[in-house]
This record gives sequence, structure tokens and C-alpha cells, in this order.
Amino acid sequence: MCGIAGYFGTRDLPAAAIEECLRRMGRRGPDAATSRTWTGPSGRRATLLHARLNIIDLDSRANQPFHDGSSWLAYNGELYNYVELQKELEARGEAFRTTSDTEVFLRLLNRDGLDALDKCEGMWAWALYDEAKGALTLCRDRFGEKPLYLYRDDTGVYFGSEPKFLAALLGKRLEPDLDQLSRFLVNGYKSLYKGRQTFFKGVTEVRAGTWLRLDAQGRETERRYWTPAHRPDDAMTYEAAVKGARERLIESVRLRLRADVPLAFCMSGGVDSNSLISIAKNVFNYDVHGFTIANTDARYEEQAIVEEAVRLQKLRHTSIPVNPDRFLPRLRELVRYHDSPVCTINYYAHWLLMESVSAHGYRISVSGTSADELFSGYYDHHLAYLYEVRNEPALHAASRAAWESHIKPIVRNPFLRDPDAFVRDPEFRGHIFMNAAEFAACLQKPWSEPFSEERFTGDLLRNRMMNELFHEATPVVLHEDDLNAMYFSIENRSPFLDRGLFDFANTIPTRHLVRDGRAKAVLRDAMKGIVPEVVLQSRRKVGFNAPIFSFLDMSDPAVMKELFRDSPVFDLLRREKIQALLEKEALPNSESKFLFYFLTTKLFLEEFA
Repeated sequence: MCGIAGYFGTRDLPAAAIEECLRRMGRRGPDAATSRTWTGPSGRRATLLHARLNIIDLDSRANQPFHDGSSWLAYNGELYNYVELQKELEARGEAFRTTSDTEVFLRLLNRDGLDALDKCEGMWAWALYDEAKGALTLCRDRFGEKPLYLYRDDTGVYFGSEPKFLAALLGKRLEPDLDQLSRFLVNGYKSLYKGRQTFFKGVTEVRAGTWLRLDAQGRETERRYWTPAHRPDDAMTYEAAVKGARERLIESVRLRLRADVPLAFCMSGGVDSNSLISIAKNVFNYDVHGFTIANTDARYEEQAIVEEAVRLQKLRHTSIPVNPDRFLPRLRELVRYHDSPVCTINYYAHWLLMESVSAHGYRISVSGTSADELFSGYYDHHLAYLYEVRNEPALHAASRAAWESHIKPIVRNPFLRDPDAFVRDPEFRGHIFMNAAEFAACLQKPWSEPFSEERFTGDLLRNRMMNELFHEATPVVLHEDDLNAMYFSIENRSPFLDRGLFDFANTIPTRHLVRDGRAKAVLRDAMKGIVPEVVLQSRRKVGFNAPIFSFLDMSDPAVMKELFRDSPVFDLLRREKIQALLEKEALPNSESKFLFYFLTTKLFLEEFA
């Protein structure tokens, strides 16, 4: 896990710009920092910068940019199946000078070209320069776990793991994109990755599952090397689904335990994180250390389940209390590091968790990201499931009754308390951009954008899950996870984002996903005998959540003064609308989120406008 940056074009980058960029890369790579520049056959310049966080092969021999022949690789991520791929390459006559996954990746690419990506399991963002051809290739992993930002001008292409690296190489500030900020404020974080805009004008990202090649003349070719697909095996039994999910998740965890430094685990009371923890502990005998955010809010508190799971499995465990101390200045610091608004209050809490992981000496954290998007888990998934089984009367009736008994009592979103919402209107999405018109009325200028989604499949539930994975929920989580971890020089790993596991999960018939009102039925049953029953039987959907007023004391005059002092945010938002919102005695969840959107947008504009 590292930071990368670079430039490809006609400009000669100043040494001071390269030095400043490497300085800004320090948190991503505290163990080594290097740059290298070439002039290609056509006269075009290429610069690669790399800052290293030592995870596999801690020796300096594995530092980057790493070369093999005329190829140089600057790489951020992990190739988890590098051991198997190295053995394959050795059988074909290759000899290695390191024990790093970096060398395996580069040798494989040199030997087999970009088609070799199909056999690679991991997370990555890399830049590969061929000094003989004078060509640069950029690539990002299938799920977009590792970031890779782009900025183009008339001199060429700048790239980097964070926007601040682009700004350093450009030698100028990036300009906030007010359209993207309006999108965030009105439609929320699930709208941010439906297009290619970011929070800065002119800055985009290399798409997940895609490579981008620039030839010696700077001409671009972009190709998707992997396309996600839903291919249900309607003949698959429930028992086969459970067995297949169990085998593939265990294999994913096995690969992601590979490291030359110890791992820590993010832990909640849910089945997602506990599946990974329990596999590591009970299948691979890993000495697990779990880290949990402890809430005082009853809506999010699940300490009893966590403590029971810890006791039963004899885990090492650290509980991090919600801490409001210096909330506003610390949130400002986090926004400054993220180069963006922090998308939810949960990720401030998650940052505190990463702080504790770092304080205990860990360089890797493991999280349960995207189990919901593979196996179902959100409350609207239950309603989409009822739609999909509507033509199976017995199953639909039993599923609807289970929903009435077990799910309806704990759902707060008014749109999702109607079990027939999708049966009546399968196009209904009003629960996703909730209160958008109300929030748009808070803007100084009119702004609106209707909900849209990509069509991956005709199956309503699976299409929603795929959109959440690739365009709505998961990209935001990965962005926040990556930056929160890298602030403390920690690598984050997400075992549910495994190509084999994803492909298998998308062969499971939809009718198997929910049972007796329990989402993630396949995952729960796959983990029987591995995960404690107290976790498997819990129906609550919590995760790493925290309410904003656990951190923000609205009775403190200093807080109110800070919220309403002169700020560029009030060129975008109407001050009186925010004041009216704060005068309410109680805020529903959607308005509480909007209040945080306002706060984090305010800090972003004050730092970057």
C-alpha cells in the first residue's frame, strides 16, 4: 500500500513541484519516497513518483518505481495471489530478486500483457511506463478500491492517489466544483459516483476495472478489462449457494491475511465484520485484534453483541468511545486531508477507530465493506425481494409475513415501511434521494437532478445491489476507508471485494437471498459453526454508525458562532434555512444527514475555495 503520482506530457516539471508532491505523499508512504523522470523517443516527458508503506517484503530492494527490462511500475495496492502467480511464472522460467508482489505484478504484465489482469486478484492503482516505447499505462482494480485521479491540460496528463498530489505537480490550487457540491447537498452521497465529476473542476478518476494507455504522442486509449455481470444459476439449490459462498469467502480471507506486518480488524456486532474475524480466528488461527466504535445512542449501540462475540472467541478487543473533544477543528483537519467533504458522520467516527488501530502499532485494517451489496442487507432490499418473488405465491406470502413481524418494527424510513412499494411501482426510488426538493430550497440558486441508475440486469434486487456496489454506496465507503486509513499510514483490506466471491454471489438465485425476514441468509448460513450464533441471529442493521449530536454540542455558543460565521458556504446555501433547521426540536435522519453535509461542505469551501 502506497501513494503514486506522476505526469506525462510536454512539460518539464520543476524539481520543487516534485519535492512538494513527495512531501504530500508522506502519510501514504512513510518508509520510502522516490521519483524518476524520462524523456521518451518523441520528446514527451514522463515522471513517476512513489511513496512506500512497507507491507510485503519490507526490504528496500522492493522500493518503487520498480523496473524490469524497459518497464517501470509505480504501484499502490496488493496483489493477493502473488504467491501462486510467482510459482506459475517460475515454472515458465522467470527468476525473482525480491519476495514482493510488486515484482510479480510487473513480471506478469511484461510477460503476458494486459490480458494477464484477468488472473490477478487484488486491489490496485498503478502507472507503468515503457521507456523503450515512450508509452504510459494507468490501471485501476475491478471494484475501485484504490484511487487514481486525473487532471488534463494542454501540456499533458497529471495523475495521483489524491487530488493534493495533482495540485502539487501543477503548482496551483484546484478549483472546487460547485455543481458537485450542490449534488452532494441536495441528493446526498449516493449521487456522487453516478458520473465522472469530483469535488474539483477538471479532476476525474480512472474508472474501476479499466486501463488507460497514452502512447508516445500522448494519444489515449481506454479499455474496460472486466465487466461485472449477473448470471443466475436457477438450478442452484440453497445448500449449494451456502457451500459455495463459504468456500469462496474463506479463500478470500486466506489471501488477504498475507502480509509481513500484523493485521487489525474493524468490528461491529454485525455478520459482515464478524464473518471475517471468525474465519481468521477459527479457520486460520489468526490472533485477531478487533476495534469497535462504542455508541451511547440506543439506535446504534450494539456493545452487548460485540462483547459476547469477543468472549466466545477469546479475541483481543479495543473499544473506542465516541469522543466529541475538539470535534470541529478535528473535522476540519480530516476534510483538509480528504480533499473533499467527509460524506457521513460515520466516517469521522471511523477515523477515530483508525487512530486507535495506528496507536496499537498496526499497518493493516480489515473491513466488512460490501457484504450488503453481495448478499443483500439494506431495508429496501427486503422490498425488492418481495417484488422478485411476487409470482411465487407461497414464498411471497411467507416472506411478507416475516417482513411484517421482523423488519417493519425497526424501519424508520417512511417509504420503506410499505412492503408493496416495489410491487406497485418497480421504478420507485423516492427513498434514495429523500427530501431532495426541501434541500434544494436551501441553495442560493436552483439546482436539481433526477435519480438515475445503470441497468446491469432485469432483476430489480440484483440491479439495485450492483448499482450500490459500483455507483452509490461502495465507492463512497472505499473513498473514506482509504483516506481515513492512509491518514495514519494504514492499509485497508476488504475481503468481500473479491472477484471469485463476486462472480459466485451473482450466480445465486435471488429467491435464496432472504429467508424468514433475514437478509444475507446465504452468508449467515455459510458462517454457521464459524461465527457465534448471537451474531448470526441478530436482525439489526447498524454497522459503524454514530449520530451527529454525539459530536456536535448545539447548546455551546462557541459551536453556533463557528457554524454561522462568514463563510463561502453561504454563497452556496441560504443562511436562514440552516438556522431554521437547527431551531427544530428534533431532526429526522435525512435532515440530520443534511446538517452534516452543510457542515462538512462549509469546512471544505473554507479550506479550498
